[in-house]
Amino acid sequence: MNQTVLITGGTGTIGRRLTQLLQQQGYQVSLLSRQVSSATSAGTQPDSSVSVYQWDIRKGHLDPQAIQTADHIIHLAGAGVADERWTDARKDEILTSRTESTELIAKALANNPHHVKSFIASSAIGYYGGDTGDRPLTETSSGGSDFLAQVTRAWERSEDQVAALGIRTVKMRTGVVLTMAGGALPKLAQPVRLGAGAPIGSGQQYISWIHLDDLCRLYIRALEDESWQGVYNAVAPGPVTNETLTRTIARVLNRPMLLPNIPNFAIKLMFGELAITVIGGNYVLNKRISEETDFQYQHGELEYALRELLNE
Repeated sequence: MNQTVLITGGTGTIGRRLTQLLQQQGYQVSLLSRQVSSATSAGTQPDSSVSVYQWDIRKGHLDPQAIQTADHIIHLAGAGVADERWTDARKDEILTSRTESTELIAKALANNPHHVKSFIASSAIGYYGGDTGDRPLTETSSGGSDFLAQVTRAWERSEDQVAALGIRTVKMRTGVVLTMAGGALPKLAQPVRLGAGAPIGSGQQYISWIHLDDLCRLYIRALEDESWQGVYNAVAPGPVTNETLTRTIARVLNRPMLLPNIPNFAIKLMFGELAITVIGGNYVLNKRISEETDFQYQHGELEYALRELLNE
């Protein structure tokens, strides 16, 4: 009998691709969504075999059948960090969408019969702080103190509530996900295509990146391999600077790099406090993945990954 993977945040970029890859490998996929109809219309159902169950985080409601039919849970839900300016209301939503959704899952697991074997949860390299320079960071490095670090720490504490139930729990501290389906890459590539590409700020801030397909494959490996437990830095083997990333995009697209760097003050004027996600950087190493597992990246080299993504 096929195993069932319950995904939260399944209508997002990662969730959609993960659903496809899981189905290709023979898994049954079910989704938790605020609106069953919106999940259907968002194109997350490649066929009618994907079941959609309803939950309402604010009201504390989760259809118990979603838990009762799942063998594994992959928890991706959370308001987009870079989607809007960080007003007080938006910052509250970024935090509570992560912690309250996880607490609701933990409560449902505690209060319903189930056979869930693993809980694979999203986290972020924001745990280490928005700008940590060129200091190498591993899974045992200390956390930061800024807004994103505080959010990620609270997020991971809420995930501990599932681990406390005796369910194997894996936390994926995810870097910048490269995909043309959303996120940073389309925003970086568009000005380069127009001949207006330029490094941001000093250009020397490090970007710890990962190709979308490799990230999804990491989730599937964590689900299948019972030796995986705890925190993993879900990043590709080689962090690169913002300037290197921008110049590599230009090389792949065969476009010139003529403009001066975009100054930090301009970024701060445009984005406010959110600017730290652009002008800050982290040199994050995938230490546990590289040393404790035999996982092989399919897109571990930046230029190869960009050529595949930019269809050149």
